Amino acid sequence: MKRAVSHAHAGTFTQAAGRVVLAHDERHLRRRLLTLEDGGEVLVDFPAAVVLADGDALVLEDGALVAVTAAPEPLYAVTARDAVHLARLCWHLGNRHLPAEIGKDRILIGRDHVIRDMLAGLGATVTEIVAPFSPERGAYHGHGHSHDHHGHRHHHD
Repeated sequence: MKRAVSHAHAGTFTQAAGRVVLAHDERHLRRRLLTLEDGGEVLVDFPAAVVLADGDALVLEDGALVAVTAAPEPLYAVTARDAVHLARLCWHLGNRHLPAEIGKDRILIGRDHVIRDMLAGLGATVTEIVAPFSPERGAYHGHGHSHDHHGHRHHHD
């Protein structure tokens, strides 16, 4: 069985030997068996968990690459009256720790009728769409969950 032992970031390679299509929550992985678009399988066996972005690649033991593509997902496209309103909507979503893809004029989020109703109540326009989803990764992405950066330390109880 083919084994992926690391990953390459989007834009750092030109050709891949295969492709895997994954939803946003499936792109957070450390060890998992994946089925490729052509039906082949790859065992992802990373030393630590990573979040793969659309356009990244899995690097196999033999050096071959498997492109990672974001799968279309059922989402809400959230639009606002203006930039300040959009920022306020982002704050409300962030306050609920929801994955969100923030663009210049809209926010994409996973479908949840309670959140849809909250956003509509705040004056947002919420539209159902199906599209690839690449939410923001967060301040500590790539650093694990330790808060030991730059002398900042605290415990999670």
